[in-house]
Amino acid sequence: MIHNTHFAAMAGVLSAALLIPRASVGQTFELDSTKGLHAHDVTVEAVPYRGRKAVRVLPAAGADAELVAPKNGEGGGLVVLEGTSFHDGTIEVDLTGKPRAGAPADARGFVGVAFRVAAEPSKYECFYIRPTNGRADDQVRRNHSTQYISMPEYEWSRLRKEAPGQYESYVDLIPGEWTNIKIEVSGLKARLFVNDSTQPVLIVNDLKHGDSEGAVALWIGLGTEGYFANLRLSK
Repeated sequence: MIHNTHFAAMAGVLSAALLIPRASVGQTFELDSTKGLHAHDVTVEAVPYRGRKAVRVLPAAGADAELVAPKNGEGGGLVVLEGTSFHDGTIEVDLTGKPRAGAPADARGFVGVAFRVAAEPSKYECFYIRPTNGRADDQVRRNHSTQYISMPEYEWSRLRKEAPGQYESYVDLIPGEWTNIKIEVSGLKARLFVNDSTQPVLIVNDLKHGDSEGAVALWIGLGTEGYFANLRLSK
């Protein structure tokens, strides 16, 4: 009788547990509208692009004004995704970038994803790509196709000066064409994958803001017209 009562109780607990909704293991943002998107120093609108629903992100200032007075020494702006709180896990998104109309000759179509974005959104970690570098005739430019930055202290120029080649790498890219990127983050480490690569194209073992937590955001750099679709977060 005691054993039967014990098993019955266990069965009851198991049945009750099965009725409790499981917590979501991730989030998906279709990025087919601007709902829940908070722009900082950029504009964002829903548009079709190359057969897909997407959002287009542009610098808030005109091309001339953007060059004269960017927010920081190397430009850049964010679109923070409402309701995101990211520590460790995976971020995956389809994106593409190209130089905006009127951009200077050294514009590269800088486009990427910021993560662990602080409440003051000028502080964040970020991986981005330079699409026009991927198939450049200059090998040095090709070597600068991907980039890690940690704002506001570690812009690309400081990292390149202090640790040449450590925070950027080569990957094949085509300006204006959809590119899939995946970012895996764990503690102080992050890895960037591009277009379903089985191996990371860029590895960072010392995220500059430490083992932190924050929002996820779409990111573009100076002189860029960027497009984003179907962002997914998972643990």
